[in-house]
Amino acid sequence: MSMKGSGRAAYDEIDRFDGGVGWIAYPDERMQRASHALATDDGVWLVDPVDAADLDDLLEEFGTVAGVVLLLPRHKRDAAEIARRHDVSVHVPSWMTGVASELDAPVERFSSELGETGYRLRKIATPLWQEAALYHADEGTLVVAEALGTAEFFRTGTERLGVHPALRLLPPRRSFRGFTPDRVLVGHGAGVHEDASRALSTALDGSRRRAPSLYAKTARLFLSG
Repeated sequence: MSMKGSGRAAYDEIDRFDGGVGWIAYPDERMQRASHALATDDGVWLVDPVDAADLDDLLEEFGTVAGVVLLLPRHKRDAAEIARRHDVSVHVPSWMTGVASELDAPVERFSSELGETGYRLRKIATPLWQEAALYHADEGTLVVAEALGTAEFFRTGTERLGVHPALRLLPPRRSFRGFTPDRVLVGHGAGVHEDASRALSTALDGSRRRAPSLYAKTARLFLSG
């Protein structure tokens, strides 16, 4: 099993709900890079997307693509290519540096609400990288790029949602203060759609305590691969 797939591949659908859908373009890759389409009154917004065969057929179910959003600089993925194909801009947080110049597509900055979608931007405070999250309070949807995930290398055996291994000892608890999501959509793995607020608090509160267990599991995972 490779860390990251390449080429144009079929996708597995994940995270379908009334407000959108997700997909994993290379289901067999270890990184489990997940992308999402958020269906809003302001159009369909694609978050950190990886392209896939017949992807536009899936997006068409939810409406017209209004824009692409990047929540993490290294999640450029196929954002520019997809934005050009749909003749839209890539939207980047106003404070995020080192990414706009690397995108071969029109770029727009935003600092609070994403268009008129109801999704609000929240900066995730980490010492290692720049990251943002989106939260729609009325719909109860939280979208997180990297600080949290459900791919195998994010979680211990008891967790449904886990803090990124590099952030385990200093989890960004304050960045998620005030969030009570009904679902958490992540950039690596399928989202959490049941009892999501509890999964979020459990992941953050027990991050440091469960770090040794996760590191041991990760070591076994990569040594066996």
